[in-house]
Parts: sequence; C-alpha cells; structure tokens
Amino acid sequence: MESRPYALTHCRFYTGYQQLDHHALIIADHTILALVPESQLDSTIVRMDGQGWAAAPGFLDLQLNGCGGVMFNDTITSQTLDSMHRTNLNSGTTSFLPTLITTTDKAMYKALEVVADYRRVYPWRVPGLHLEGPYLNPQRRGIHNGDYIRPADPAMVNQLVAQGPEVVRLITLAPEMVETSVIRALSSAGILVAAGHSEATFEQALAGFDAGIGMVTHLFNAMSPWLGRSPGLVGATLSQNQVYAGIIADGHHVHYGSIELAQRIKPERLILVSDATPPVGATLDEFMIGGQTVFYRQGRCISADGTLGGSALTMMAAVANAVRHGGIALEEALRMATLYPARAIGVDHSLGVLAPGYQANLVLFDPQELTVKATLDQGQPYFAGAKPQSPLAWLPPMPPET
Repeated sequence: MESRPYALTHCRFYTGYQQLDHHALIIADHTILALVPESQLDSTIVRMDGQGWAAAPGFLDLQLNGCGGVMFNDTITSQTLDSMHRTNLNSGTTSFLPTLITTTDKAMYKALEVVADYRRVYPWRVPGLHLEGPYLNPQRRGIHNGDYIRPADPAMVNQLVAQGPEVVRLITLAPEMVETSVIRALSSAGILVAAGHSEATFEQALAGFDAGIGMVTHLFNAMSPWLGRSPGLVGATLSQNQVYAGIIADGHHVHYGSIELAQRIKPERLILVSDATPPVGATLDEFMIGGQTVFYRQGRCISADGTLGGSALTMMAAVANAVRHGGIALEEALRMATLYPARAIGVDHSLGVLAPGYQANLVLFDPQELTVKATLDQGQPYFAGAKPQSPLAWLPPMPPET
C-alpha cells in the first residue's frame, strides 16, 4: 500500500546538477515524484518544513568496513548490515557497499550469500558487495592479513562472474598480481574492478586499465607512489581521465593538498569514501582487523606498528573536510559523495540525484556547520542521534481559499 504524498519544503536543494531555493520535493512511498517551485504546490498536500536546512541526495559510501561497533568481516550477517545502516543514517549515508577485506574463500562465499539475500529486501540500502582483496600485492597489504593474500582462483572468479554486479558491485585487486584475462572477465560481467594495495608500475597499471579496471581504491594509500622517474599507480591513475578514484578525506590518510590537486586533475571522477571501521558511531578504544589489534586514538585507527587500519570517518565529515580543508566547493563535494559514486557502480538511474523517479533518499544538513540534522531513508525521516533537537515540522494541508 502506497503512502500519501508529502512535500519537503523550506530547503536549499542540491540536486546533483543545480542548486534550487523556494522549491518543494514531492515524495510518495519511497520515490521522488516531482521537484517544483513552492508556488506551484497543490494546497491539499501535506508539507514537511525543512527548517531552512540544505538537502542533498543521501550519501553513497563505496567502502565501508564497519561502524556502530560492528565489522562486516567479523560477523557476516544481515543483522550486521542492519546495524551499519542504522549507524549510517546518523551521518546522512543511505546506501553503502559493505566491504569484505582479505579473508578466506569460505567467508567470501558467506558474504556473497548474505548480500544476495539482503538485497532481495533492501536493494537500494546495499547496492552490492565490495571485495577488497584477496588478490593483492603483499608488499602493499597495509592492515590486511598476509596469510590470506593469494592468487586469483579460477573457481572463485567464475563464481564472482556468475553473481555479477547484482551481488558484487566492486572488487579491489592488484593489477600486477592478476592475469589480464581475470580483469576482463570480471569487468565484462559488469563488476567494477578497482586497482589497490598494489605495487604496479606505471606500465602495469595502464595495462590493467586497458583490461577493464575502472577505479582505484583509496588513492595515494597502499599503492606505488608518483615519482618523477617512476609514476607508479598514482601517476597512471591521474593520467587516465575515465578512471574513478576513491579517496579518504580524514586528514590522516591523505594530505588535503593532495586531495585538492587530485580533484583538479580528475573532475567528476574523484569519489569520497569513508573506509570506516567499528569506532564510528560507537565508543571503542580498540578493535581487530586482519588479525591485528587496531587502536582508536585522536581520530586515527592505527595498529601497534603504525599502520593505518581504516578510518573513523563519516561521509558528512568527508564532505565537510573537502570543503573546509580541500578547497572544494560544497556542491562538488556533495557530488563526490552522491552522484559520482552512483555513476561509478552504475546505479545513477536511481541514486545520487534529486529528480523524479529517483529513490527518496536524502540528507538534510546545516549548510554552515555542515552537520547532519535529518535523513530521509526511502522517504521516511530519521533524525540524527535519534533524538531530534530541531525536528522537521509536519504541516497540514493549507486551508482552501475562500
């Protein structure tokens, strides 16, 4: 049974393509019906007063290891995905790719099963799975467990191809460690293949891009750097206009000057990701990744040997950091968290834009403080922290003119 339409008003809308004031977004059930001038609203429609906040498409995070005290690798269940989603809503993320880092084949098969089942109920909450590994270069493994890094197994590759993008949206691998035939098979199946945790030379990276790699995972981190005589994976990525790149804008993984430069070189291809871990939305001092203890200290997630182990970043904080420290305009930073990731994984027909026919997933935020005030999840309001400090006001239909 469809719900009664309502209109979200009194917002500045960032649609993905333009900025609109004095407009209303009409929503019914889980879908956007229209975006019209407020003056054209039917007087009989129920209105939701957006309190003068800004409204944008809900954030889409392509790299989320865990949050809210849970880690997908640790407990591969639908309940874990539910917990991650509930935590995400506090910071404006309405869709995410649960990220399974390097692990056993058994755990990979379990993740495929869980995500496939979950998507039958919540197809837009979780557009698919991100497999970060296990086909990586041990020299650039970062926090990943080296015991599980291995060559690509034909049986598993065939299974991933068979599942396709409806289950596996993204896979991160090291191009120099994988045959180009494997990259072609995965890419031809519609799976976005990303290069990462790689020591690839410039030439090896270009060969991977030619074979179908369309993205790079956490640019600048865990990859061969850009040097004058050896441009590496970073240089190869920046040389290819069509290749997307995820980036972690937390001030710890990448210098903000590098983010600003990358955005200038790769407009419409740089994507904000969180790479978040259990401390986000929880009170944790330490947790486990890849068999190692990771300590959460002063905003950083770091192992005893100094290796970064994911982040404690939210997508709203990533947007704010890109604006405040990276010199990126707000409307562009929002696209880096919405439209561009949706394009990268091929869901930009339903996510990443405020337009008729799109999912009614929105983030409402204070445009000065850049903090989330409320989230619309499939048209249903959720207030940051679950205790609204300034709740959206539901207004009855306007009385008929006499």
